[in-house]
Amino acid sequence: MINMDFTNTKYYTNRELSWVRFNERVLSEAKDKEIELFERLKFLSITASNLDEFFMVRVASLKDMVHAGYTKKDIAGLKPEGQLELLYPVLHDFVKDQYLTYHKLAAECSKQGLKMVERHEDMNAEEAEYADRYFADSVYPVLTPMAVDSSRPFPLIKNKSLNICALLAKKGKDPKKDKNLVFAAVQVPSVLPRLVQLPSKEGRRVIRLEEVIERNIDKLFLNYDLVSASPFQIMRNADLPIEEEEAEDLLKEIEKQIKRRQWGEVIRLETEKGIDKRLLKILKQELAINEEDIYEIDGPLDLTFLMKIYGLDGFEKFKHRSPEPCAVPRLPAGCDVFAAIREGDILLHHPYQSFTPVVEFIKQAASDPDVLAIKQTLYRVSGNSPIVRALAEAAENGKQVSVLVELKARFDEENNIGWARMLEKSGCHVIYGLVGLKTHCKIALVVRREEDGIRRYVHLGTGNYNDATARLYTDMGLLTCAEPVGEDATAVFNMLSGYSEPLQWNRLSLAPLWLKKRLLRLIKRETQAAKAGRQSGIKAKMNSLCDPDVIAALYEASAAGVQIDLLVRGICSLKTGIPGVSDNIRVYSIVGNYLEHSRIFIFENDCNPEVYLASADWMPRNLERRVEIMFPIEDAVLKETVIHILTEQFKDTAKKHVLMPDGSYKKKRVSKENRFSCQISFEQEAADLLEKPDQLKDSRRFIPMEKI
Repeated sequence: MINMDFTNTKYYTNRELSWVRFNERVLSEAKDKEIELFERLKFLSITASNLDEFFMVRVASLKDMVHAGYTKKDIAGLKPEGQLELLYPVLHDFVKDQYLTYHKLAAECSKQGLKMVERHEDMNAEEAEYADRYFADSVYPVLTPMAVDSSRPFPLIKNKSLNICALLAKKGKDPKKDKNLVFAAVQVPSVLPRLVQLPSKEGRRVIRLEEVIERNIDKLFLNYDLVSASPFQIMRNADLPIEEEEAEDLLKEIEKQIKRRQWGEVIRLETEKGIDKRLLKILKQELAINEEDIYEIDGPLDLTFLMKIYGLDGFEKFKHRSPEPCAVPRLPAGCDVFAAIREGDILLHHPYQSFTPVVEFIKQAASDPDVLAIKQTLYRVSGNSPIVRALAEAAENGKQVSVLVELKARFDEENNIGWARMLEKSGCHVIYGLVGLKTHCKIALVVRREEDGIRRYVHLGTGNYNDATARLYTDMGLLTCAEPVGEDATAVFNMLSGYSEPLQWNRLSLAPLWLKKRLLRLIKRETQAAKAGRQSGIKAKMNSLCDPDVIAALYEASAAGVQIDLLVRGICSLKTGIPGVSDNIRVYSIVGNYLEHSRIFIFENDCNPEVYLASADWMPRNLERRVEIMFPIEDAVLKETVIHILTEQFKDTAKKHVLMPDGSYKKKRVSKENRFSCQISFEQEAADLLEKPDQLKDSRRFIPMEKI
């Protein structure tokens, strides 16, 4: 271990490549024949939406760096050009794999009574007649054909819009001899359903809207003969270049940038396999796109339409139905949330336990005459958020309401701008965050007047205040009225609204101030314990791990003999199995019915474990460029519960993938009777907690699940 250089780039994996490996794990769920058929369709659709965002943000960012002449190397020692060169073949191979999977799933759907008609030529006479009538009645009036000639320039193609391009020849002209063929395009309207259900006496038959349009596209150009037509889709750079320090009004600046997102640089072109080479040449030239950014697709473009397939009724037996989230024993319906919190800290485990107590926490505060103030951060909320409505009601009831709405939450900017304006109209004081930082922490503070004085109630969480995703994401939260936490919560909001940070903090670790330093000290303590022969160990769960300083510290700890177990759902730039560097590190990833989103960090501390929950992943952006919170779980029983939860996830044999030394992930296959799914186990544990109240020895405790 002497003179080991733990920062050597050969010990690190490029973060973008690691992300592709994550999407491959999602794709593996679509390939798993033991999963319900429609769930596999859903996973395939998720890989498509994931890939779209990856191109619009990460690939776009790399291209921006290349254009700007940026030469700084990444964690793995690659310049931006080198990263793109690394990614191109991997991404093309991934897309091919997606469509091999699609065709297998489509064939399986056909066997089960759902036929996805791939080409309009495959329709029978009755279906063709129906499709033509549907086109004339419902589609044709909506379409806007756009021809290109000397007076009509190439149209502006919107980001992510699906289009059909065509080559046209003047009536009576021989298209083989006509050198003046006309290019035209028509956008497939997003206001109409992507799926068209065809008449069928047996089973269900559907066709995509673009096929109906392509079949009838000649009706849009009556003075021309159709030479060829093909669908295409483009992806544009959607990374918003916001100069916050220059912006007089951040809200208006972001609104302006959102509009520009539609017309950013084209970074990907998807076309139908076998597209007319003349059409492809025009698209390539007009869109100014390179060969490596062109994807000729063997199948339907934009596989996100599979979510529409998933939503079809009549196929419930091919879907997984998760149970309804269970109530929290300490917080039954209609209870006084504040009285329950005064009994002791309450731990929440979503989605196995309902998110309703968090909503009730804010709703009761809004109507409680003793509540003086509510302060909350909002990063991503649902489209019809009950929490936002409660905050507005609280302001209308005369309470002091301060809300930090993060306008820079990527792809939720428009939604958040709408909520910000509504809250302002209701009388809330709306803050847009700190210049140069995203506010990603999840914290709510309620200030209440009580007989013995002012008491502060706090909710801290690992996930967003989003009642919709709280049913899909695994997250944890803490409700407490501990005074040290309340003091820290007040300090957080004072800092966010304009005051400087306090001289000291009690319990909360805040990024970008000192959360990272705290993490590094905790890792260092385990390293020193191992060197001294004391008990040591680190167990942690997060979405992504790519901070070089944290990884180097983990390598040093591993080299000293610290056993490190990591559960990293997505990006992981750390490599396992490097002799003398990461021999003692094991990395796993769980991809299941719920999206693993919680951040849990456990440090052995010489047989006296310290347990933390956080909003932050171990990434430079979270630790250095965002406002994040890490908070300790100090109640002995709640601490034991969190340890149990993480231990159960490491035991998973159904959905757990293991990171191999070569950077690939392997899923260990076990017999059906020996298979263990932590997600299914947590569903059962949450139900058992309600069904066996006699075993709740201490009514104020959340009993460790293994003891039930």
